[in-house]
Amino acid sequence: MPADLTQYPLLSRLDSPADLRALPRTELAAAADELRRFLIDTISRCGGHFAAGLGTVELTVALHYIFNTPDDRLVWDVGHQAYPHKVLTGRRDQLHTIRQHGGLHPFPAPSESVYDTFAVGHSSTSISAALGMALAAKARGDNRNVVAIIGDGAMTAGMAFEALNHAGAQDVNLLVVLNDNDMSISENVGALNNYFARLLSSRFYNAVREGGKKVLSAAPPLKELVHRAEEHMKGMVLPSTLFEELGFNYIGPVDGHNLDVLLDTLGNLKTQTGPRILHVVTRKGKGYEPAENDPIAYHGVPIFDPSKDSLPPSKPKLTYSNVFGEFLCDIAAQDKRVYGITPAMREGSDLIRFSKEFPDRYFDVAIAEQHAVTLAAGLAKEGAKPVVAIYSTFLQRAYDQLIHDVCLMDLDVLFAIDRGGLVGGDGATHNGAFDLSYLRCIPNLLLMAPSDENECRQMLYTGWLHKGPAAVRYPRGTGMGVTPEKTFSALAIGKGRIVRQGEKIAILNFGALLGDALKAAETLNATVADMRFVKPLDTELIRQLAHSHDRLITLEENAVLGGAGSAVGEFVLAQDLNVKVRTIGLPDRFIEHGDPVRLRAESGISVAALIAAAQD
Repeated sequence: MPADLTQYPLLSRLDSPADLRALPRTELAAAADELRRFLIDTISRCGGHFAAGLGTVELTVALHYIFNTPDDRLVWDVGHQAYPHKVLTGRRDQLHTIRQHGGLHPFPAPSESVYDTFAVGHSSTSISAALGMALAAKARGDNRNVVAIIGDGAMTAGMAFEALNHAGAQDVNLLVVLNDNDMSISENVGALNNYFARLLSSRFYNAVREGGKKVLSAAPPLKELVHRAEEHMKGMVLPSTLFEELGFNYIGPVDGHNLDVLLDTLGNLKTQTGPRILHVVTRKGKGYEPAENDPIAYHGVPIFDPSKDSLPPSKPKLTYSNVFGEFLCDIAAQDKRVYGITPAMREGSDLIRFSKEFPDRYFDVAIAEQHAVTLAAGLAKEGAKPVVAIYSTFLQRAYDQLIHDVCLMDLDVLFAIDRGGLVGGDGATHNGAFDLSYLRCIPNLLLMAPSDENECRQMLYTGWLHKGPAAVRYPRGTGMGVTPEKTFSALAIGKGRIVRQGEKIAILNFGALLGDALKAAETLNATVADMRFVKPLDTELIRQLAHSHDRLITLEENAVLGGAGSAVGEFVLAQDLNVKVRTIGLPDRFIEHGDPVRLRAESGISVAALIAAAQD
């Protein structure tokens, strides 16, 4: 249910940024206050990303007020912080549908709004994309501003620094806003720093700065002396050296919740050209004390009562992530060579207990997936047993490292790949739709997909025992409810199992959809094989089933192109086996956000689809 707009007299009039720009500057603080209250009111009713957006309210208002969007381009990074942007760009009345089937996208999406200039989901892309837009504008002679807003840890990724390195050498109209939201206001943010930010972004300062460069260009030694003096002055109050050396004019840090400072500084920066960076310090969860105190818990929230000081307690359920977390602690207690590595997903991958019990063997490398994989390779090269806990969709970002730095050298690295398959509200950017396809083609890699919680634990153990690269791919959330055995039992490599014997039809299940396979088999009197291994395939089991059945149906929650079903089809064709093969998996399109069960059914992955595949 949408919020009651009568409680937001200013916000209810803002149907576009043009309406915001029509307001007197004196009313902007009240508009920002209403926007923050509206976010709290709405997201508490529908759930969604919460703390990051509360921290960017004033920044979003200032950006849309100063810049002529959508002609001027705003490129957001880490879309969690873009909820205020959605509200101010014509989607206020739909915010209560965010992350729901058919509702607003969870992140900026050009298909949804002209104000969303670039699709966002994975982090650290904004500076590269904004630079490309700025270069294109320059080539066309368009006098537009391009602004990249990067924050929420995204500056920890190498891609951001690659973009900064390139952008600093380009004469383009590019402003990078570094949203530094590290849970508290830095001690060097205050009146003096705000004054210097205004001064250093002013027309007078930059006219003197640029004019001085021209005057002194004929006297290089003197020019270098003045440059050093300028940097020394800035260095006393500003952490500017890195960005200045990369070719950016650095301004800040400024208080990201002080609208007057933001408006003055952005107004000054708008008149400049060339690469500039504005360092803005904000606070996650700003304006809602529980979120300020615990921004991790309030990063993404269910429906909750904002009048209470805590989120509603969740019913404890054993998830696949929990199974992994327990496994890692158990195996690390046995083997001091075990290390746990994650690219900023400690909570999501359930490494909390491990990080506390084995702090010397735990590495959160921040949003740096490439580094995470090669770090593991280096550890393995020296005899360690590294385990990389990573989401399927984020492993895509380290594909070269996986191939070149791990599998090529056949190194002993175990990958615990979480969020395989559809993930729900986060949608297309976060669905683990492609991992079975992009992993099974890599030589030396052992690839497993568990059908239940105990299978997951035993596969992780099997991968730990394996001498070489191994991956266990499992879904988000809960499974079939099978309690994992405390003891470890290694699986026979490349061997599946028959879990139901039937006739004529055989369903070959890969992964966590075994329940659907068994339900369909009851109607069809079909055989069900839990294949366990995507690579190496149990080719003897496939041959046996092909000889005794008329049709094989493969089932997986992965792209049907190039996935496990394709592997079965390739083997059947190569061996000239006389059996029909039908593959069921995700279709050749990006799957949007919504309830995973509904999305699977719409994608042709269901009990009904299995039955239809057996009868057509």
